[in-house]
Amino acid sequence: MPDEHPDSSCDDQKRTDAAVGALSRRRFMQTVGLSSAAALADRARAAAVADDTGAPPILGPGAVDIALHVNGATVKVKAEPATTLLEVLRMHLGLTGSKEICGRGACGGCSVLVDGKLVYSCMMLAVDAISAKITTIEGLAEGDALDPIQESFIRHDALQCGYCTPGFVMASTALLGENPRPSLDEIKAGLSGNSCRCGSHSNIFNAVLDASGQAPIHDGEGA
Repeated sequence: MPDEHPDSSCDDQKRTDAAVGALSRRRFMQTVGLSSAAALADRARAAAVADDTGAPPILGPGAVDIALHVNGATVKVKAEPATTLLEVLRMHLGLTGSKEICGRGACGGCSVLVDGKLVYSCMMLAVDAISAKITTIEGLAEGDALDPIQESFIRHDALQCGYCTPGFVMASTALLGENPRPSLDEIKAGLSGNSCRCGSHSNIFNAVLDASGQAPIHDGEGA
């Protein structure tokens, strides 16, 4: 009987290895599929539990309905969860007093009050403000009657181009809400997160001093 071809055993081994490899790949893909399905099921169960416990549901990734309490009124918009509060105020609600200048929380031009606290609206998501009371520069006046800090800004000419003014007014409102009679140093510290590129800071400080019932400074004083 002739000897077996010397390559036959090698071919058999290759076929065996290929079969094992294919089986292993099938098992791997099956495992991945099962793992993914299990993960999705776990997330669904977690979301159901969260809903049952009253926790906020998962939003997105598309546009969702958002209800905000702005300047004493409830307003509804439809926006993606990644939309900032500033964008919703300006683009969806037409409240353009809050200015987008730097877009990274460095200038204070977009400052608003959220539950009475000063917030850079470019750094806050609209969905994170759903249950809060939001006040913008448009919400300070009552009809035709300006807020005292607004009147003081006008009286002391605390603006040049005026682009940063709404942010300064909101920051001043927050400061006086926490400290009704701040010193000049406290005013400087309280408004340090806002920037006026026109250099109207001295007049702005005077406006806050006046609004708090204190005498304004003169050139060269308190520098």
